[in-house]
Amino acid sequence: MNLDEARSLFAYTEWANAQIFAVIDRLTEEQYTRTIESSFPSIQDTLAHVISAEWIWLRRWGGESPTVAPSWTVGASRETLHEQAAEVEGERAAFLDSLNDDSLAAVISYRSMRGDPFAYPLAEQVRHVANHSTYHRGQLTTMLRQVGATPPATDWLVFQRSLK
Repeated sequence: MNLDEARSLFAYTEWANAQIFAVIDRLTEEQYTRTIESSFPSIQDTLAHVISAEWIWLRRWGGESPTVAPSWTVGASRETLHEQAAEVEGERAAFLDSLNDDSLAAVISYRSMRGDPFAYPLAEQVRHVANHSTYHRGQLTTMLRQVGATPPATDWLVFQRSLK
């Protein structure tokens, strides 16, 4: 992976998150917070997880290893999650601007939320973060259908068509 590929993956992530937000922003509060069987108990909690995981990985790349999700994830309003997503996007852009292609081969050590030590090349961690967000956006798609909303298309090729 090179830096242009990393930027492209995160451009896709940001675009896809925006597509999901556009639908979630039109939900009623009841739809947003309704308990739905999934990895997380509601659309609210799943979206908070997506944004907080992106935040956690940025902290790891900066040498920190958070052991708990940020406090803003609990009962997060859509406005709070929009604000946090924008902050993550800005911080991530600045982080990417500090790198070069060789930086992506560097092994970054961190501790999991449980405190277990891990180390992987930054390129693999970048792929993981983009894939992780995609995975949970897939869950959000199913959850949106369950509350009667029409989810957006967030496929990679739909993103590529949006660039033309």
